[in-house]
Order: sequence, then C-alpha cells, then structure tokens
Amino acid sequence: IPPGRPVGSIQWPSRVPADPAREFAVTRVDPVTRAQTLAWFQRQPREKRRVLVFVHGFNTRFDASVFRFAQFVHDTGTPYVPVLFTWPSRGRVTDYIYDRESANFSRSDLAYVLEAAAKSPHVDEVVVLAHSMGAWLAMESLRQLALADGRVPAKITNVVLASPDLDIDVFERQMQELGPKRPHVTIFVSRNDSALGLSRLLAGQVQRVGAVDLSDPAYSARLEQATGIVVLDLTALQGGDALNHSKFATQPDMVRLLGDRLAGQSISDESGPAVSAVQT
Repeated sequence: IPPGRPVGSIQWPSRVPADPAREFAVTRVDPVTRAQTLAWFQRQPREKRRVLVFVHGFNTRFDASVFRFAQFVHDTGTPYVPVLFTWPSRGRVTDYIYDRESANFSRSDLAYVLEAAAKSPHVDEVVVLAHSMGAWLAMESLRQLALADGRVPAKITNVVLASPDLDIDVFERQMQELGPKRPHVTIFVSRNDSALGLSRLLAGQVQRVGAVDLSDPAYSARLEQATGIVVLDLTALQGGDALNHSKFATQPDMVRLLGDRLAGQSISDESGPAVSAVQT
C-alpha cells in the first residue's frame, strides 16, 4: 500500500507488475489448500487471536475485493487477523442475476470458513463484515450453521452488514432462524444509496435493508420486534464513493469510527459524526 494516500482511497495499478511506491501491489502469493485452513489459523501470532472475515458484494471481482479489504484493514488499523472470502462475481453491473446465483452457490464454502475459524483453538473471536450482496451470503451461511448445529458458533460474536442488499422480509426470517443465541448484528444503512435503489428496482420494488428509512414508523416497529440489532444511519455522512454504497470503507470519518470499534470498543456502540442509531 503506497504511503501518503488519503484514508478510504485505492490507487489502482496502472500496469503489471505494479509500482508499490505509488499503487496498490500484490507482492507475494502463498497458496493454502482447504485441508490446510486450520493449520493456517494456528500459525497466526499469539497476540492476534481474533479473526475478521470480509465478504465482498455485487460487481466486485477478485482483484478489487483484495485491494478494498487491504485498504480497509490498513486504514482502520484493525488488530484482527484479516480473512477475505471472495465469491465468483462477474464484475459487471449488467450481471446482477449472475452474481446472485454465484453468491447462492458459495453459501456452503463460506459456512466452512466460518466454522473452521470458530473451531480453531487458536481463535478466540470471529467478526463477520459483509458488504452489499455479500450480506445476503453471510446471513445465509450463518443460518446454515445454525440449522445444522442448533446455534451459530459462540465464537462468532458480531456480524456487521454494510449497505446490505437484502430483502427486508428475508432478513427477518434469517434472523429468526439464527436462533436466540445469535451474534450481535450491526447494520449500516443510507437512504441515498443509489446502488440499492437499482437493486430495489430489479427486486420488484421490495425494500432493501441497507436503504431503510429509520423515520418510517413501519420500519421502526419492525426493528423494535427484534433484539440484538443496532442500525446506524449514514445518510448524512458526506464523502466516500459516488453511489453512497461503500461508506464503511471509503468515508474517512466512518473508517476511523470502525477502526476505534475494532480496536477494543463494542462494535455496536452508538457514536460518530453525523451518524444516528437505532438499537433493539
């Protein structure tokens, strides 16, 4: 990651190999097979016994997800061991249905990664951070674990859904099926999220969780029926990406807030500039 760059920004490589002094660059690749996953967790530094699993969203190819997560980890200074779960997005705005099917295809693989982390004696805590369509994938994988074992593994303590591209009715059902001993859930929403506006159109005008209006009594009443959920409204935050869809990683104030939470404070604490919260 090049020095002297603004928080929340990515300097995309202009050629291969990239120039690490000016651009994000991959310097080494160490393959790890599925059977070596537990051994990989065991090799992590003893002081880093917490794992952050990131699940990217729609229209995000492998290279873009690597650089976005690297930027987020660097800018937040998170003490967690970073694990990126990447699923086969085609990386084109016109291929929404293809990406949706690819996310569906990847549910069991994400469930395996989360279960492997939770089973490792070298891991004390797992936090899941999922963005956009990746939020649907994350919730489905957690639901799969809950239905198979009777509950979500206890080490999975927090789930953060950033701009979740999730049908609100489906989300309610997923939360119910996670069971009473489920992780704390934090949701970042924004009423001016243009990407979720398009998603809502493609979904037959069904409201997306990441774009709910917290001032609407209908949604407030539905939130009050749930427990263990904090919703943070980022609508008033200025800056970040043009579509207002990735503020968790691109908006400097939000990046610093998340960094503080991951450094030790509860990730669902209510605070931050221009951020309003609803907690149930």
